[in-house]
Amino acid sequence: MSASRRYAPELVTDLYELTMAASYLREGMIREATFSLFIRDYPPDRAYFVCAGIEDLVETVTDLNFSHSSLEYLSSLEKFPREFLDYLRRFRFSGTIRAMPEGRIFFAQEPILEVTAPLIEGQILESLILNTIQLETLIAGKAARCVHAARGRGLIDFSLRRTQGIQAGLKAARGSYIAGFLGTSNLMAGEWYKIPVFGTMAHSYVTSFPSEMDAFVAYARAFPDNTVLLIDTYDTLSGARKAVQVAKRMRDEGKQLVGVRLDSGDLAELSKQVRAILVGEGFPDVMIFASGNLDEYKVEELVRAGAEIDIFAVGTRMGVSADSPYLDIAYKLVEYDGRPVLKLSAGKKTWVGRKQVYRSRDGEGKMKEDRLALAGEKVPGAEPLLETVVEGGRLVHPLETPATIRERFRQEWEGLPPIYRELRPRHRYPVSIGAELGALQEKTIREKSLQEID
Repeated sequence: MSASRRYAPELVTDLYELTMAASYLREGMIREATFSLFIRDYPPDRAYFVCAGIEDLVETVTDLNFSHSSLEYLSSLEKFPREFLDYLRRFRFSGTIRAMPEGRIFFAQEPILEVTAPLIEGQILESLILNTIQLETLIAGKAARCVHAARGRGLIDFSLRRTQGIQAGLKAARGSYIAGFLGTSNLMAGEWYKIPVFGTMAHSYVTSFPSEMDAFVAYARAFPDNTVLLIDTYDTLSGARKAVQVAKRMRDEGKQLVGVRLDSGDLAELSKQVRAILVGEGFPDVMIFASGNLDEYKVEELVRAGAEIDIFAVGTRMGVSADSPYLDIAYKLVEYDGRPVLKLSAGKKTWVGRKQVYRSRDGEGKMKEDRLALAGEKVPGAEPLLETVVEGGRLVHPLETPATIRERFRQEWEGLPPIYRELRPRHRYPVSIGAELGALQEKTIREKSLQEID
């Protein structure tokens, strides 16, 4: 990025958000509105979502303002009246955001968050909110599936080099850590989010030396307390035997070989053969890492095949959510000036009003049913999921650490019944509609039909 450019979150928006806002201002439409963010339906093979991105979002929103350079750019477009640009010059978010805490598991049609603010403020935030929450929630869900498939084995994020941009790489590292990954290879994510970082070596390191053994010895000499050797550059089993020789030298020096990594070939069969070599030579505790186009489906396949793999390094397919690269996420106006608002488009109907999600559990603490209801509706014995995180444009509580969010997700996962955890689920979690919400929805539909439909 050149010195003349800067990241401007106030311009992370689509043009029509500001043209609508300019028209609202001209028409005097500045009263309070509520917008609801939700995912319409599940992508293939999904039965749950993992809430992520809230902390990044509210930190951005509470600091949002239009800089001089951004206003100059908008003025240069010659699309906006001076009165609107003056409004943006004074812009600060003054509203309320109610959201699910990050790490929560939630389901289709449930509000992830609701924004209540003057109409223009809520409208301007639309693209920023969609972009932020969609990506992190998508990746956290994909990572959770990988963790489930690994059945207790460790996972590391290796996705940076093929994610769609630097920011996406950071969010993949954060989202996967929240969902249970041990850490990431991404150093910037490690520094930003205080996530543990991991790494071994590349094939280029091995090929740069006269021999594979020379490369192994040099690496062990440089990193005697964290030596993991990539053993498949030429011949995997030959590489494993060389690794054993290095392990013996390290043992004589009071050090220990941490692990070896496989990156190609039949990972299940090779891991078994490598384990046999390590055990046979007296090194049963040396870990076997595996990488190479892994995702939850491949990890599950390897685990079922009895692969002797301790840690999976999962990269591209997780970082871009290869099998399902987007969520059908929407941010819709549901109330304006006290009036319930809805959309009746085929396949895209919305629920009216300010809402709350209530969760009921069975006697063992497992999730039993959620109820989508009006914000003031009472559901005895159920837990409300949406919490106020911003009020009057200010944070209600300090931002949480990824470690705190990770622990919340762990507890949530324990409460999710196994039938919804499956990689190819056959069941949908029940989400019912509160009586008051259902009645208001039907009333609003009738009134709108009489008003708008011939």
